[in-house]
Amino acid sequence: MLSERYGPVFTVHLGRQKMVVLTGFEAVKEALVGPGQELADRPPIAIFQLIQRGGGIFFSSGARWRAARHFTVRALHSLGVGRELMADKILQELKCLSEQLDGYEGRPFPLALLGWAPSNITFTLLFGRRFDYRDPVFVSLLGLIDEVMVLLGSPSLQLFNIYPWLGALLQLHRPVLRKIEEVQAILRTLLEAQRPHMRQGDPVCSYVDALIQQGQGDDPKGLFAEPNAVACILDMVMAGTETTSATLQWAALLMGRHLDVQGRVQEELDRVLGPGRPPRLEDQQELPYTSAVLHEVQRFITLLPHVPRCTTVDTQLGGFLLPKGTPVIPLLTSVLLDETQWQTPGQFNPGHFLDADGHFVKREAFLPFSAGLQPSWPGWGVGCPQLCPLTLAPTSCFQV
Repeated sequence: MLSERYGPVFTVHLGRQKMVVLTGFEAVKEALVGPGQELADRPPIAIFQLIQRGGGIFFSSGARWRAARHFTVRALHSLGVGRELMADKILQELKCLSEQLDGYEGRPFPLALLGWAPSNITFTLLFGRRFDYRDPVFVSLLGLIDEVMVLLGSPSLQLFNIYPWLGALLQLHRPVLRKIEEVQAILRTLLEAQRPHMRQGDPVCSYVDALIQQGQGDDPKGLFAEPNAVACILDMVMAGTETTSATLQWAALLMGRHLDVQGRVQEELDRVLGPGRPPRLEDQQELPYTSAVLHEVQRFITLLPHVPRCTTVDTQLGGFLLPKGTPVIPLLTSVLLDETQWQTPGQFNPGHFLDADGHFVKREAFLPFSAGLQPSWPGWGVGCPQLCPLTLAPTSCFQV
């Protein structure tokens, strides 16, 4: 690794752009937990500049980002995220998923099915209703999201981000933009279907309802006009489906590979929940091994290698002065696999999250989605996962 030669803070050149890379728990912790808002901005990434045009939640910066983030935190809190109200909705979706699985009567089922339920939970929050698993809109959205994620990770898109002028000349961005345009068309249709039914003061039953009402109020800068509203919904759809779906699929794979772990989880669930009772938020304290396993899934798979950031002011990091506007990559993989923080970083080991008495232990180096920047309420913020009652797994949904 480059860090072994150059230390935990070094610079790489991606095309003409210099990127400061941070590796290891201590360097990443100093950057994400120490400076706070000094690393709140996002560096310009060519493909996301084209897709979102500076809007949305995850790849915007400055006043637009702060407005979208604060609005989203308030809206999701009012809709019950992190509270019993949301747990009830999740348990209803769990029932639908269980019925689907029962229909296979023990036969193999498509692994993608495990993504339907968490995606529907996201759609319930966004649009105020769940979709039947055979609904053409639901099927189309999930299919398009899968295609977009594959394209975003392709070598041609990486080349486009490094050399935008060359990528534009070769039209490397066109395939993903076409898919994104299809997703945006569906989102606009869903947004416009809600608009005639929402007036100031009406009850807010979804994130889209809240966006519409916000746009109807005083908004001189157009922060909540339709383009940015669609950009926010797109970010929420992409962030609230793929990561949780992938985590569940990895969990199923690892349980199949580690039958001893699967057996201990099943024994604990049977003992605490009993036959037929679904999990509740309050059960987390009584399920230390299950919680440890699901945290270890996210640590082991290192689903999100890094979250690029950008300095908002001149910033001292690791003994170096980074001028305002410097792109910074806190390498989360290096934290989740840091040999100084984990006993067996390269192995799937739930013991990483258990003490000698078998109690669940929170680990400071558990940063699967980066670290929170002043989370506004418990359970919110990057790297501040709450346990999803659907799986009792740390969720990645809506972490900004």
